[in-house]
Amino acid sequence: MTASDAYLDTPLTDSTSAYCDATLKKPKVYGLIVAAGKGSRFGSTIAKQYTPVHGKTILQQSVLALSRSEHITEVFLVIAADDTVAQTLSFSLPITFATGGAERWQSVQSGVEAIFEAGADCEDLILIHDAARPCVMAQHIDAVIAAAHNHSSGAILGVPVADTIKKVGLNGRIEATVDRSQLWQVQTPQVFRAGKLREVLTQVAKRDLMITDEASAFELMGHAIQIVQGNHQNIKLTYPEDLSLIERILASH
Repeated sequence: MTASDAYLDTPLTDSTSAYCDATLKKPKVYGLIVAAGKGSRFGSTIAKQYTPVHGKTILQQSVLALSRSEHITEVFLVIAADDTVAQTLSFSLPITFATGGAERWQSVQSGVEAIFEAGADCEDLILIHDAARPCVMAQHIDAVIAAAHNHSSGAILGVPVADTIKKVGLNGRIEATVDRSQLWQVQTPQVFRAGKLREVLTQVAKRDLMITDEASAFELMGHAIQIVQGNHQNIKLTYPEDLSLIERILASH
């Protein structure tokens, strides 16, 4: 039995009642952008979210993208403790800052706690978006929010894998061609019920889980997450060659 199997044998119980009381109010959507990373693969002397494009930083463009959805009226921005740039910038939405942690999930957890401190309810939605993903379209933001409203845990954006996928061994030799018919490339935003997200991140800490996104934590805890199809223009700035494509996409918006 693998470690993941063991976690799946002890699924997360719904203990959000320990944090929240039931409410009949319409769920609110809180934007949460994680901008605490350094982006080492981008190979720049500045954090990649501060790369300029069309007169703004990538981070400002990402906030601007979220502002085009009528559902998002404020953003909680998680930054590194030594960040000296973010608070000098102007944004298209009201911003509340929080300090990030060593791992992405810890930064998300910091943002989630800041959102609860601001008055969030367990049934509210938290929309998590990458700081370096500025090309997401409003229609896809709205679609993933709508899907999250209709599912008990949440929903994420993604696109079906189009390229042939190979499994490669340590020696660099191809071992197999992977069936791509059920494979999706995951994007952000990812939208979750606030109470469940808070509890899932608590369990990640308790169980010392290694996760690459918040949806994978929900999966390990036995929660089903809905995927909503976005498009291939919603790319993340990861490598230097991504920048020219992002510039062209933003110019067309």
